[in-house]
Amino acid sequence: MADSDIPTYNIFTGHLGHLSTSQEEALVAFKQALTEAKLYDPAQPSLDDPTLLRFLRARSFDPAAALKQFSDSDKWRREHDVDNLFATFDSAELENGRRFYPRWTGRRDKNGMPVYVYRLASLNSVIQKELHSASPEFRYQRIIALYETMVRFNMPLCTFLPHATETPITCVVTIIDLQDVSLASMWTLRSHLSESAKLATANYPETLSTIAIVNAPSFFPTIWGWIKGWFDPGTRNKIHILGKNPAETLLKLIDAKDLPRQYGGTLEWEFSSEPNLDDAAKEVIGEMPKGPALFVNGAVVRP
Repeated sequence: MADSDIPTYNIFTGHLGHLSTSQEEALVAFKQALTEAKLYDPAQPSLDDPTLLRFLRARSFDPAAALKQFSDSDKWRREHDVDNLFATFDSAELENGRRFYPRWTGRRDKNGMPVYVYRLASLNSVIQKELHSASPEFRYQRIIALYETMVRFNMPLCTFLPHATETPITCVVTIIDLQDVSLASMWTLRSHLSESAKLATANYPETLSTIAIVNAPSFFPTIWGWIKGWFDPGTRNKIHILGKNPAETLLKLIDAKDLPRQYGGTLEWEFSSEPNLDDAAKEVIGEMPKGPALFVNGAVVRP
């Protein structure tokens, strides 16, 4: 667990356009291994390099290890019929489900990455009762649909929008707000949080960039003892506990106009709010579509 200030380094190391010679060689080897495993067709590639690089980064650019994770994830996607699940997921249920998980503010950090917020205290007893009233299978499917929205709509949109580099956006920045959270509430939510974290680590690797924890209570070290096993070492290194003045650090990552007011910025946005899109995003899509949607070649597409 990192603490205090977030270290300065090239956030795009290992991303497309920021590869070392050895990393470029690893990408070539990975593609070859995927081709031999019949998981990739170089003549008609259905997988782009940014996606493949997520799996390579997750496995420290070891092509064999990345192949194993990718193969397992591909099997998982087929077992859960992920593409069809997402395409046919009920729009109202998808929108309703956003209340239980990190939500996109509609804004981006200084590198162009979507800024998400997760305010755990918003999952009060009423919300938790509703959450746990759904079947485990449906809850799992809803997590999948929300992750698919992130990687198939939000990230492509943010890649299309103007940002500091031409690097495709494949990660998000997340603020986890623990203000007013009790130890009992965290204990009740532990399986809910664990399920989402483990699904992401296995099947949506390297989609988390910086994770900033704000308003951490005095008992947070106890919570950390529960949750650290949910993440791989690479992800754990991205988690930063911000001190008494989190705004000072957050404003190094996110412009004030794109940071919610409660964290030191000027953006009017609450956890219950819809994404508050900036002018560039509004010009492209008007408003956020409801239900399953893809962003492809500058346009909103229904799956």
